[in-house]
Amino acid sequence: MTEETPRMTSHRPYLLRALSQWIADNDMTPHLLVDATQPGVQVPPSAVKEGKVVLNIAERAVVRLQIDNSSVSFSARFGGVSYPVLVPISAVLAIYARETGQGMALPDDIAGATGPEGDDEPPSPTTPAEDAPTTGKRPHLRVVK
Repeated sequence: MTEETPRMTSHRPYLLRALSQWIADNDMTPHLLVDATQPGVQVPPSAVKEGKVVLNIAERAVVRLQIDNSSVSFSARFGGVSYPVLVPISAVLAIYARETGQGMALPDDIAGATGPEGDDEPPSPTTPAEDAPTTGKRPHLRVVK
């Protein structure tokens, strides 16, 4: 990247907010697919299956939903018990409508984007996910009709 090229913030939170609004505007239920193994993810351990968790973020299901440039946070009931949830934007794999499966797997950040805090440091060439041992399986969404 040259000095003349301006750096932009991550596009992932903007896509997440837009798709969440689109799903809600169509009277459907927005769900997030989250990689629960990433650092900073705070969800009830009982909700995690095979390292992933699906979270209903509909207004009727959560309290104080906030999607900012670094995380998704809210409070929700799991098994009748209220629990604070915090998900770094980097841990969100996809957002989709429960009723139709329509949505989007969130793409990786564009090279040269700055971190969620808008710092001037370029992203590191490796991420914690690249350093972790792999199982040979790639996460994927399955459309169920």
